[in-house]
Amino acid sequence: MPLAASSAAAPDAAAPRVDAATSAAVIELVPVQPSAEVTAPAPAIEERAPSAPQDTVIGRGSASYYAARFHGQRTANGERFDNTDMTAAHRTLPFGSLVRVTNPANGRSVVVRINDRGPFTRGRMIDVSRAAAEELGLVARGHATVELALVAD
Repeated sequence: MPLAASSAAAPDAAAPRVDAATSAAVIELVPVQPSAEVTAPAPAIEERAPSAPQDTVIGRGSASYYAARFHGQRTANGERFDNTDMTAAHRTLPFGSLVRVTNPANGRSVVVRINDRGPFTRGRMIDVSRAAAEELGLVARGHATVELALVAD
Protein backbone atom coordinates (compact mmCIF):
# COMPACT_ATOMS: atom_id res chain seq x y z
CA MET A 1 0.00 0.00 0.00
CA PRO A 2 1.47 3.29 -1.01
CA LEU A 3 1.63 5.99 1.57
CA ALA A 4 1.09 9.54 0.42
CA ALA A 5 3.57 12.00 1.77
CA SER A 6 2.36 15.43 2.62
CA SER A 7 4.20 18.43 1.23
CA ALA A 8 3.17 20.57 4.13
CA ALA A 9 5.44 20.50 7.09
CA ALA A 10 3.73 18.69 9.86
CA PRO A 11 4.44 19.46 13.46
CA ASP A 12 5.26 15.80 13.96
CA ALA A 13 7.30 14.82 10.94
CA ALA A 14 7.93 11.30 12.23
CA ALA A 15 4.27 10.29 12.06
CA PRO A 16 3.34 8.90 8.63
CA ARG A 17 0.28 10.21 6.89
CA VAL A 18 -2.12 8.18 4.87
CA ASP A 19 -4.83 9.12 2.45
CA ALA A 20 -8.50 8.43 3.20
CA ALA A 21 -8.64 5.41 0.86
CA THR A 22 -5.99 3.46 2.75
CA SER A 23 -6.55 4.69 6.29
CA ALA A 24 -8.88 1.83 7.20
CA ALA A 25 -6.29 -0.75 6.25
CA VAL A 26 -3.50 0.60 8.44
CA ILE A 27 -3.20 -1.06 11.83
CA GLU A 28 -0.81 0.27 14.37
CA LEU A 29 0.59 -2.29 16.78
CA VAL A 30 1.49 -0.94 20.17
CA PRO A 31 3.46 -3.17 22.53
CA VAL A 32 1.80 -3.67 25.90
CA GLN A 33 4.00 -3.30 28.92
CA PRO A 34 3.02 -5.32 32.00
CA SER A 35 1.88 -3.23 34.90
CA ALA A 36 3.43 -3.60 38.31
CA GLU A 37 -0.10 -4.15 39.64
CA VAL A 38 -0.72 -7.31 37.63
CA THR A 39 -0.85 -10.29 39.96
CA ALA A 40 -1.43 -13.98 39.54
CA PRO A 41 -5.01 -15.13 40.00
CA ALA A 42 -5.88 -16.12 43.54
CA PRO A 43 -5.79 -19.86 44.11
CA ALA A 44 -9.17 -21.54 44.25
CA ILE A 45 -10.45 -21.99 47.77
CA GLU A 46 -11.51 -25.52 48.45
CA GLU A 47 -14.76 -25.45 50.34
CA ARG A 48 -15.15 -28.18 52.89
CA ALA A 49 -18.21 -29.05 54.82
CA PRO A 50 -17.71 -28.38 58.50
CA SER A 51 -16.58 -31.55 60.17
CA ALA A 52 -19.02 -33.22 62.48
CA PRO A 53 -18.22 -32.96 66.15
CA GLN A 54 -16.24 -35.95 67.32
CA ASP A 55 -17.30 -38.27 70.12
CA THR A 56 -15.21 -38.01 73.29
CA VAL A 57 -13.63 -41.33 74.24
CA ILE A 58 -14.35 -42.18 77.87
CA GLY A 59 -12.48 -45.44 78.09
CA ARG A 60 -12.59 -49.18 77.93
CA GLY A 61 -14.06 -51.45 80.57
CA SER A 62 -16.49 -54.18 81.45
CA ALA A 63 -20.21 -53.88 80.74
CA SER A 64 -23.06 -55.94 82.10
CA TYR A 65 -26.82 -55.65 81.79
CA TYR A 66 -29.75 -55.24 84.14
CA ALA A 67 -31.51 -58.33 85.42
CA ALA A 68 -35.18 -58.72 84.47
CA ARG A 69 -36.28 -58.03 88.07
CA PHE A 70 -35.35 -54.34 87.68
CA HIS A 71 -37.90 -53.77 84.90
CA GLY A 72 -40.42 -51.19 86.16
CA GLN A 73 -38.31 -50.12 89.15
CA ARG A 74 -37.38 -46.46 89.64
CA THR A 75 -33.96 -45.39 88.40
CA ALA A 76 -31.75 -42.83 90.13
CA ASN A 77 -33.17 -40.02 87.98
CA GLY A 78 -36.74 -40.96 88.98
CA GLU A 79 -38.01 -42.57 85.80
CA ARG A 80 -39.14 -46.18 85.60
CA PHE A 81 -36.59 -48.59 84.16
CA ASP A 82 -37.69 -50.18 80.88
CA ASN A 83 -35.61 -53.11 79.65
CA THR A 84 -36.67 -52.35 76.05
CA ASP A 85 -35.23 -48.80 76.06
CA MET A 86 -31.65 -47.96 75.13
CA THR A 87 -30.60 -46.78 78.58
CA ALA A 88 -27.72 -47.39 80.96
CA ALA A 89 -26.26 -46.76 84.40
CA HIS A 90 -22.93 -45.05 84.95
CA ARG A 91 -21.36 -43.90 88.21
CA THR A 92 -20.42 -40.35 87.23
CA LEU A 93 -21.80 -39.25 83.86
CA PRO A 94 -24.65 -36.72 84.05
CA PHE A 95 -28.18 -38.01 83.56
CA GLY A 96 -29.26 -37.59 79.96
CA SER A 97 -25.74 -38.09 78.57
CA LEU A 98 -25.66 -40.07 75.35
CA VAL A 99 -22.94 -42.71 75.28
CA ARG A 100 -21.81 -44.84 72.37
CA VAL A 101 -21.07 -48.34 73.66
CA THR A 102 -19.03 -50.51 71.28
CA ASN A 103 -18.23 -54.19 71.63
CA PRO A 104 -14.82 -54.46 69.94
CA ALA A 105 -15.08 -58.26 69.83
CA ASN A 106 -17.86 -58.08 67.22
CA GLY A 107 -17.87 -54.41 66.14
CA ARG A 108 -21.46 -53.82 67.28
CA SER A 109 -22.34 -50.44 68.70
CA VAL A 110 -25.35 -48.76 70.35
CA VAL A 111 -26.09 -45.33 71.76
CA VAL A 112 -27.61 -45.36 75.24
CA ARG A 113 -28.94 -42.59 77.48
CA ILE A 114 -27.66 -42.45 81.05
CA ASN A 115 -30.63 -42.54 83.44
CA ASP A 116 -29.29 -44.44 86.47
CA ARG A 117 -26.28 -44.81 88.77
CA GLY A 118 -24.14 -47.89 88.91
CA PRO A 119 -22.94 -50.47 88.27
CA PHE A 120 -22.09 -51.41 91.80
CA THR A 121 -20.35 -54.66 90.91
CA ARG A 122 -16.59 -54.27 91.29
CA GLY A 123 -14.76 -53.97 87.96
CA ARG A 124 -17.82 -52.99 85.90
CA MET A 125 -17.91 -49.69 84.05
CA ILE A 126 -21.50 -49.57 82.75
CA ASP A 127 -24.79 -51.45 83.08
CA VAL A 128 -26.94 -51.42 79.95
CA SER A 129 -30.57 -52.37 79.39
CA ARG A 130 -31.46 -55.80 78.03
CA ALA A 131 -32.27 -54.26 74.62
CA ALA A 132 -28.80 -52.66 74.44
CA ALA A 133 -27.15 -55.89 75.65
CA GLU A 134 -28.85 -57.87 72.87
CA GLU A 135 -27.68 -55.38 70.23
CA LEU A 136 -24.14 -55.55 71.61
CA GLY A 137 -24.13 -59.35 71.72
CA LEU A 138 -23.33 -59.66 75.41
CA VAL A 139 -26.41 -61.49 76.70
CA ALA A 140 -24.97 -65.01 76.44
CA ARG A 141 -21.96 -64.27 78.66
CA GLY A 142 -23.67 -61.59 80.71
CA HIS A 143 -20.78 -59.17 80.35
CA ALA A 144 -18.19 -58.02 77.82
CA THR A 145 -15.33 -55.60 77.43
CA VAL A 146 -16.65 -52.47 75.73
CA GLU A 147 -15.44 -49.06 74.64
CA LEU A 148 -17.37 -45.97 75.74
CA ALA A 149 -17.53 -42.60 74.04
CA LEU A 150 -19.62 -39.57 74.95
CA VAL A 151 -21.68 -38.68 71.87
CA ALA A 152 -21.13 -35.13 70.62
CA ASP A 153 -24.18 -32.91 70.19
